[in-house]
Amino acid sequence: MENQLAKLTEERTFQYQDSLPSLPVPSLEESLKKYLESVKPFANEEEYRKTEEIVQKFQSGIGEKLHQKLLERAKGKRNWLEEWWLNVAYLDVRIPSQLNVNFAGPAAHFEHYWPPKEGTQLERGSIILWHNLNYWQLLRKEKVPVHKVGNTPLDMNQFRMLFSTCKVPGITRDSIMNYFRTESEGRSPNHIVVLCRGRAFVFDVIHEGCLVTPPELLRQLTYIHKKCHSEPDGPGIAALTSEERTRWAKAREYLIGLDAENLALLEKIQSSLLVYSMEDDSPHVTPEDYSEILAAILIGDPTVRWGDKSYNLISFSNGVFGCNCDHAPFDAMVMVDISYYVDEKIFQNEGRWKGSEKVRDIPLPEELIFTVDEKVLNDISQAKAQYLKEASDLQIAAYAFTSFGKKLTKNKMLHPDTFIQLALQLAYYRLHGHPGCCYETAMTRCFYHGRTETVRSCTVEAVRWCQSMQDPSVSLHERQQKMLQAFAKHNKMMKDCSAGKGFDRHLLGLLLIAKEEGLPVPELFTDLLFSKSGGGGNFVLSTSLVGYLRVQGVVVPMVHNGYGFFYHIRDDRL
Repeated sequence: MENQLAKLTEERTFQYQDSLPSLPVPSLEESLKKYLESVKPFANEEEYRKTEEIVQKFQSGIGEKLHQKLLERAKGKRNWLEEWWLNVAYLDVRIPSQLNVNFAGPAAHFEHYWPPKEGTQLERGSIILWHNLNYWQLLRKEKVPVHKVGNTPLDMNQFRMLFSTCKVPGITRDSIMNYFRTESEGRSPNHIVVLCRGRAFVFDVIHEGCLVTPPELLRQLTYIHKKCHSEPDGPGIAALTSEERTRWAKAREYLIGLDAENLALLEKIQSSLLVYSMEDDSPHVTPEDYSEILAAILIGDPTVRWGDKSYNLISFSNGVFGCNCDHAPFDAMVMVDISYYVDEKIFQNEGRWKGSEKVRDIPLPEELIFTVDEKVLNDISQAKAQYLKEASDLQIAAYAFTSFGKKLTKNKMLHPDTFIQLALQLAYYRLHGHPGCCYETAMTRCFYHGRTETVRSCTVEAVRWCQSMQDPSVSLHERQQKMLQAFAKHNKMMKDCSAGKGFDRHLLGLLLIAKEEGLPVPELFTDLLFSKSGGGGNFVLSTSLVGYLRVQGVVVPMVHNGYGFFYHIRDDRL
């Protein structure tokens, strides 16, 4: 099967990286015009007039100077935003990232061959792990197909960050350690870490030059499971990764100071392919209700996840699976890709392993035993308490809407994603009586190392349509016209943003230039309407389309009084 896949893809995963275009800098005039439009739904006449004046002053004054400096910066970099974005959006952030930044998602295998069933955790775990390892090997051989829009290749750099990648906490800024190498680049780590009941184990997944098989993986997982369920729990060092970042950095320094061997153990975890988490819970899940499983994967037991790891593969006692990933090194589409690959393989093989049952004489997993003292144990229990307290403030609902899906919206010549975005605006408007500032992710991967741009879905057109829907005196025809105008506006914004013509990242660049030059923060960014319209990460609605497959996922809201709204669209359901 893998050979067939290899033959189909003559292209190498990373072959177009050098020929991708640089990320452009939009024109200042265009960006400011779009910005002004985006604040309109949240302003009265007087507020809008004031903001308009601030924007005009910015454009002809300091804004123009900052823009010139940004153009200079862009000349020397293929992606002027990359390093800034990584720092500002992720590495400089001090709030606990495991809950606030990581994204999580359930595996859809239970919808076909793997319904929840006690006693299947280890056997299914060995199969799902094996498919993940096959994907890792495809990536090492550069045989994962290049993503494209039409014939245009997209940036694949984020796929390098899926395996053997980990964030390391720093006192003021974290860093990302990436140990992955393709086969042509040299050796790559080939061990995985298993976390179970506060303990950590490690074993290699390559034996005598070959990938270990599911029966061999089953032996390793069974050994760990038995050991953890017949002996006392471990200290749960992993819980420290759920802490506020500076606190975790200090706790980590203390841990290393306690015993130099602790550093070697931490590096083993950091460089591992992935972390496999064994949970004792059995969250309820049906194809129509994912709420409980999503909560378990997003929150779960902090002693069995390494919050800084790019990939935690989570297994539950009832044979249901999911993942929890650090968002800093990559965006969710990387995870969607591997999740879909694994789900398809499990589906094609009817949920079974159809190969040899032979088990070679492989070394048993080795336990990573940290040296701890009272202070470390105290730090761990504090981290756990803090984490669970914060998590209790979240409400998670994930139900399937089964009346219709993509088929019907396409049939009516309406873009399915825009359809949901407008429905969301209307729902918010009905519930709260006013428009909700909204972030939707647009992808900028047609550019070198491109990641995302902000689509501000709450447009003047969308608000006019929402108002017409709430006004009984407006005719059906007029409502329809207003809806089509809102659709057209949203579609154009999405197209612009994906083509590097969004304005949010541009404005961020101008702000960062001012900071780097030691200049005062321009008034544009301290104006009330800037944050009221979502600027500076203040979006009440944080939304993203996870795709058109069975795969789904979730991230917590951006603000305390906000909503995180993540959805996937299938032919017959949303």
